[in-house]
Amino acid sequence: MNTTQMTQSTVAVEKIAQQLNQVVADSYGLLGQLHLAHWNVEGTDFLTLHQMFQTQYEELFVAIDDIAERVRAIGHYAEGGIKRLAEMSQVTEGPTASQASARDFVSSVLLAHETVAATALQARQTAAAAGDAETEDLLIGRISIHQKAIWFLNSYLS
Repeated sequence: MNTTQMTQSTVAVEKIAQQLNQVVADSYGLLGQLHLAHWNVEGTDFLTLHQMFQTQYEELFVAIDDIAERVRAIGHYAEGGIKRLAEMSQVTEGPTASQASARDFVSSVLLAHETVAATALQARQTAAAAGDAETEDLLIGRISIHQKAIWFLNSYLS
C-alpha cells in the first residue's frame, strides 16, 4: 500500500468512526425519548405503548454497545458521557412529560427513530464507499430495525 492509499484509508476509517459515534449519540437521544415515553405515557393505549417503548429501548441499549464496540474495533475511541452525547445528538428534545399525550410521545419517538435511521444511513454509505463490509452490515441491521419502528409508529398515528 502506498502513502496515498494509506492516507485515504486512514481518513475513511476516521470518518466512519466519527459517523458511528454520531449514531451512538443519536441513539442515546432516542433512548432518552423512549424512556420518557415509557415512564409517562397514559391513556387507553397505555399498556401497548408502555410495552412497545420498553421493547425498543431494551433492544437499542444492546445495539448502542455493538456500535461503540465497532468504533473500537476499527481503532478509534467511542464517545461517551451523558453530557457529551447530549451535546452531539441531533435528536430534538421531546415533549414535557406532564403535558404530553400518548400521540405526542409516539410522534416524538417517531422523529427520533427517523433521525437515527438517517444518521445510520449516512454512516452506512460511508462504510460502503470505503469497503468496510462489517460496519456496513452492522448499520444495515440497525437501519432495518429503525425502519420497522417507524412503520409501527406511523401506523399508530394514522
